[in-house]
Amino acid sequence: MLSMAGKVAIVSGAGQVGPTDSKVWGNGKATATLLARQGASVFLLDINQEAVDATKAVIESEGGTCATHICDMTIAADVAEMVQACVDKFKKIDILVNNVGGSAPGDPVSMTEEVWDRQINSNLKTAFLGCKYAIPVMLETGGGAIVNIASVAGMRNDFASGRSHVGYSASKAGVIQLSRSVAGTYAKKGIRVNTVVPGLMHTALVEHRLARTVGGNDLQKLIDARHSAVPMGHMGTAWDVAHAVLFLASDEARYITATEIVVDGGLTAFMP
Repeated sequence: MLSMAGKVAIVSGAGQVGPTDSKVWGNGKATATLLARQGASVFLLDINQEAVDATKAVIESEGGTCATHICDMTIAADVAEMVQACVDKFKKIDILVNNVGGSAPGDPVSMTEEVWDRQINSNLKTAFLGCKYAIPVMLETGGGAIVNIASVAGMRNDFASGRSHVGYSASKAGVIQLSRSVAGTYAKKGIRVNTVVPGLMHTALVEHRLARTVGGNDLQKLIDARHSAVPMGHMGTAWDVAHAVLFLASDEARYITATEIVVDGGLTAFMP
C-alpha cells in the first residue's frame, strides 16, 4: 500500500526554519522523509543548505535515497536548472511536491507592493514554475503526480483573529485554482494535479517564527490559542500534511485529480 518504490520525487522547501535538530518538523521535511520511507528517491530542494542537509541526513540514516539541490523556486532559470539536475541524477520525475511559501500580515492599504509581490511570487509563482519545468519531463515518461500545498487561508477568511493576510489568502487561493486548471489540461496525458490544504499546524514555523511575529514571544500562549481554535481541540502536525501528500502522489490515488484534501481538524467546516 502506498509504495513509492521506483518513483522519483521532487520536494521543494524540504528543509525548515529554526534549528535543524528541532523535534517539531516542517511540512517539507516530513513529506520528503515519508516519501523516502515508502521507497522514493527524493530530490530535496531548499534555499538553505544547512536545513536541507539535515533532511538528507535523516533520510540517509534510515537507508533512504536522496540528493540535495539549492534552488530559488521564484527564479525560472534556477527551476529549469534544478529539473535538469534531477533528471541527470535520477533519470526521470514521477512526483512534484510544490511546498514553498510564506505569509505576511496586511490589508490592501497597509501592505506594501513589495510585500504583496513577495507573497505572490513565493506562494504562487513557485508552484507555477515547478509545473512549467517538471511537466515536460513527466510527459516524456507517460505521466506523473503533482501535489501543491495551499492553506485554509485560501478558502476562508479569519476575521475573528483581527488580522488580515490579503496577499497570503489571495496567493493560496490561486494555488488551488492553479492545481485545478493544470489538472484539467493534462488529465488525458497521465498527469494528475491535486492540492493539500493545511489548517492550523504545529510546525517548526510556529515554534521559530510565528511565536515571535504574532505570538508576542509567548510560544505556549500561541500554541494554546491555536489548539483551542480547532474543533478537534488540537493542531495537526507536519506528518498529517505528509500523509495526505503521500496518498495523492501514490498509485492508489490514480483516479483522483483536480481536487483538494483539507487537513484542518474540521476548522473550515465549522467556522461561524
